[in-house]
Amino acid sequence: MIKKAGRILIAGTGSGCGKTTVVCAILQALKNRGLDVASFKCGPDYIDPMFHSEIIGTPSTNLDLYFAGEELARGLFLKHSAELNVIEGVMGYYDGLSMQSAESSSWHVAQTLEAPAILIVNGQGMALSTAAVVKGFQAMRSPSGIAGVILNRVSPMTYPQLKAVIEQECSVHVYGYMPTNEACSLESRHLGLVTAQEVSDLQEKMQTLAAQAEKSIELDRLIDLMKAQPAMEADIPVASKIASVRIAVAKDKAFCFYYRDNLELLEELGATLIPFSPLEDKELPECDGLYLGGGYPELYTEQLSQNISMRESVKNAVQDGLPTIAECGGFMYLTDRIADSEMVGVIHTGCRDMKRLVRFGYAELSADKDSLLFSKGDIVRGHEFHHWDAVLPGNDLTGKKTSGRSWQCAYATDTLYAGYPHLYFRSNPALAERFVLRCYERRLLREHGK
Repeated sequence: MIKKAGRILIAGTGSGCGKTTVVCAILQALKNRGLDVASFKCGPDYIDPMFHSEIIGTPSTNLDLYFAGEELARGLFLKHSAELNVIEGVMGYYDGLSMQSAESSSWHVAQTLEAPAILIVNGQGMALSTAAVVKGFQAMRSPSGIAGVILNRVSPMTYPQLKAVIEQECSVHVYGYMPTNEACSLESRHLGLVTAQEVSDLQEKMQTLAAQAEKSIELDRLIDLMKAQPAMEADIPVASKIASVRIAVAKDKAFCFYYRDNLELLEELGATLIPFSPLEDKELPECDGLYLGGGYPELYTEQLSQNISMRESVKNAVQDGLPTIAECGGFMYLTDRIADSEMVGVIHTGCRDMKRLVRFGYAELSADKDSLLFSKGDIVRGHEFHHWDAVLPGNDLTGKKTSGRSWQCAYATDTLYAGYPHLYFRSNPALAERFVLRCYERRLLREHGK
């Protein structure tokens, strides 16, 4: 497919520079103008796309070159693109798979998508040094792809001088600024920002940010930059339907970490996804399979534990052979307990707060035996990102980091995948196909009364 897809990538000098705030401000302002907008997030993060989705009203998409590779990433971008597309970077612009590598970084994504990058620089407490920061990023790689700068946390009084010195020293356009606004700050916790669902006045904050962007960011000029980008060509990934099944998907404040492309792949294969809440609902909906994603179950242990009918419904279904995927938080929900709170109890271990990130980062998961998702020897890419850990995290798969370090993880049976690693199905679509086919077998058994 060849498609015109206007695009920019909003990059940062590092985590905490304010790129999510700037992205949300720009997205909301473009949406307020009635423009056709889509959003994307570099890397494996789940939370930033939730904020994007609340603003634009449609799901945001992760673009992760470790997961997908360049060609698939281009195809996924075109598949989900609109007339105008805003891509949020991850960490610092050049931060990639290792301390020494720019592979899979925001810079790498910008190069892959031929997207001009706008560098967000926190100008608080700096003067001429802002130009030194920009010049350093320009010089780090050639081409740098940096087409402009937006300053964050600077005042209206200092901005004109900072703009002038950066443009003079670095020969790059400064597209505007965002001042410090504590009322619009987004809270953080151990896995990043709080989720969009948890911000009670989110729409008010987003509209305040958008109004500021209209005042202090050259939006018309950014739109022109996006529209000036050449059309892209890529193969659009689409899977063929293999069976009609119903898969229950846990979706509430406790379970909300899902990759859009994982869910869409299941739908392409023939699944109807049925959302339900382990927090609020009394029992599982009628289904042929179960998908318990990650999230923050550790924040809702009392409510999850007190919903006894749901716990019993899930336990009975899983023990009865309902095909089930449980990633990270979903895995924790299936264990005996989280801290002192009783959970579903189909996996006999408990979970405890380690007060630090555990096995954090990308990983390749390889199968040591045949199971629900895997044939022996299969490999899928994913990542781990959690502070809590199980006493017995499983030993049916082998996880291997890009550094080469490996460990045993997860529980994998003929009807279950449960473990801390989040999986990215499009890195090996056969896993999703097997899940749907196993769900179809379950449906046939149910329809024949077995």
